[in-house]
Amino acid sequence: MSVDPCPYPDDGDGEGKGKVEAEAQELTGGGTARVFRIGETVRKPVMPWSPAVHRLLDHLERQGFESAPAAHGTDEQGRMILTYLAGDVGNYPLPDAVRSNQALTTSARLLRRYHDATTDLAQHPGGDWQFDALAPVEVICHGDFAPYNCVFSGERAVGLIDFDAARPGPRAWDLAYALYRYAPLTHPDNHDGWGTTEQQARRARDFLDAYGCTRQERQAVMDTAAPRLQSLADFMQEGAAAGDENFRRHIKEGHLALYVRDIDYIRGHAEVWSRLVVGP
Repeated sequence: MSVDPCPYPDDGDGEGKGKVEAEAQELTGGGTARVFRIGETVRKPVMPWSPAVHRLLDHLERQGFESAPAAHGTDEQGRMILTYLAGDVGNYPLPDAVRSNQALTTSARLLRRYHDATTDLAQHPGGDWQFDALAPVEVICHGDFAPYNCVFSGERAVGLIDFDAARPGPRAWDLAYALYRYAPLTHPDNHDGWGTTEQQARRARDFLDAYGCTRQERQAVMDTAAPRLQSLADFMQEGAAAGDENFRRHIKEGHLALYVRDIDYIRGHAEVWSRLVVGP
């Protein structure tokens, strides 16, 4: 389906289109793709996995999950048209509101509601996602659940965006990355992190409790934490080796070294996670 994005009448001389493009506002702080807001819509490039994302968003809408954008086809430039979600995205450096305990717990509940809304689709997910399915398939993972992909109203997480990394997989896959970003499970030298190891562990436990995890599920998440981050480091290296200039730039800027250090940090504090996150 193609939707005319123009909110202005066009008399045929192209003036309406020009006004639309003049109103376009580039949204920054996310990934490498250029994304624009036009009116109450967002426009982003169509990718090979976009049909799967469209199917996911349609499914969420049918399930009554109102915290994700609706998909409205493509515009005359071939870009996806998505509903714009009003609020503040948690871009780095994170503001105090996004670092608050309320932001932590409401984000966890948002992720739980999202996961629960995808269980039916996960039974027949199709195979055209950007990333292969991971066993055990329980839900459609968001794949990049972090403050920068959540929309906040004050200290409350109210929306979820950017489903390009979605894939069928276990709940623990999303939860592990969420803890990396929200607890956050980061080395003291990571400027995006904060808190002592014990404080991070308590925030991790608060997140998992707000999600509704059992002790067994908390153990599965902590067992997944380092492998989940390692998969991101591997993806970056593979992309750079394949010639992706963005990944090469990220590695040169030190992102890969940061992830490797954080992986070692997570593995090196297993006793703390076991005692304060997994334990009763």
